[in-house]
Amino acid sequence: MSRRKFLSRATTSIVGGIAALMGIPTIAYLVSPAKARGGLGVDAIPLGPVSKVPIGEPTLFKATIERKTGWVTQAEELSFYVTTEDGRNFTAMSNVCTHLGCRVRWIGDDEQFFCPCHNAAFARNGTVASGPPPRALDQFELSVEDGQLFVVGKVEA
Repeated sequence: MSRRKFLSRATTSIVGGIAALMGIPTIAYLVSPAKARGGLGVDAIPLGPVSKVPIGEPTLFKATIERKTGWVTQAEELSFYVTTEDGRNFTAMSNVCTHLGCRVRWIGDDEQFFCPCHNAAFARNGTVASGPPPRALDQFELSVEDGQLFVVGKVEA
């Protein structure tokens, strides 16, 4: 093998090695947001004590989470209505209307959630009672630990 051929192959090998050493982590960095976990994007969202939820009366809880989108992390406020009929089993639903994303509020006298944007109404369990929403309010899975409520995931319909 001539000196010229040896130096050519050695240079090609060194440059290829350097490219691989830099390329693999770079590709992993660029692909990692696409492999990020879906859903809420956090493990559990603490809401508060179960003692704040009276039996038969939906209670609004607000929580702030840090949501990471790609490489940007920003605070986001989420709101959930939590209900219980027996003090042991709890259900949570979003307070965002499924029609245009307006905030719904509980009207105790009418026993329903009301969306002021298009006069939509949802029953106590979140199903559409009247108006244009295409589906019920989004439901969320809850866990109770040491008397505290945590949202642990979205219930897929």
